[in-house]
Amino acid sequence: MEYLKWSHQDFVATITIERPPANALSSGLLKELSAVLDEVENNEEIRVILIHGEGRFFSAGADIKEFTTIESGEDFSSLATYGQDLFERMEKFPKPIIAAIHGAALGGGLELAMGCHFRLVAENAKLGLPELQLGLIPGFAGTQRLPRYVGAARAAEMLFTSDPITGLEAVQYGLANHAYPEEQLLDNAYSMAKKIAKKSPGSIKAAIELLNYGKTGQFYEGVKKEAELFGEVFVSEDGKEGISAFIEKREPSFTGK
Repeated sequence: MEYLKWSHQDFVATITIERPPANALSSGLLKELSAVLDEVENNEEIRVILIHGEGRFFSAGADIKEFTTIESGEDFSSLATYGQDLFERMEKFPKPIIAAIHGAALGGGLELAMGCHFRLVAENAKLGLPELQLGLIPGFAGTQRLPRYVGAARAAEMLFTSDPITGLEAVQYGLANHAYPEEQLLDNAYSMAKKIAKKSPGSIKAAIELLNYGKTGQFYEGVKKEAELFGEVFVSEDGKEGISAFIEKREPSFTGK
């Protein structure tokens, strides 16, 4: 694999994102993640999955440069739908998936983390959805999952300002379960994963299925609408300006068109 590596020991599989410098979520990386889940799903030697990032970040976002190669709003919507379906599969996956977040989980990186069953973070990690800073919106169900964890008002603030929160704040707001000093994050994550791995796989699978009943039909309608609007904003003048400004490392100038 080009962007991921994975291994397993003591019933715990570790998936490591390896796409320096920022571990950006390209479409190729998402396809590799899907392929790893295919391998893991029926492997009886694996009961829990831990996802983390190599290097400085968990994942600092989607691959903005890849966006410049996509031409139509329909193609952007298709990309959004692929990511949405993958993260929905993760949330319903019959084996617990834990995100161990250090450095940053921004944009698509946070959406990936929110598709996991829960999140453990470094105290100094940065978590956020900064897409509106680029004249864009989240596309991998971030607008629907974030309010479930932090509430509508806090989600609105995070989206509208594009400001990230710290790992400690993520725990305070309900987005993450526990925060640790960065050097202790993985040890604590493995300790929790191994504790869960001792449980009956059948009861864990049943619990995951039942937890997903908390998502309403309105949630899925919102996810579908997000993909539609994701495509629309990307082909707008402001969307193009935001992407150009990001690549050129300047502040965008939005006109509302």
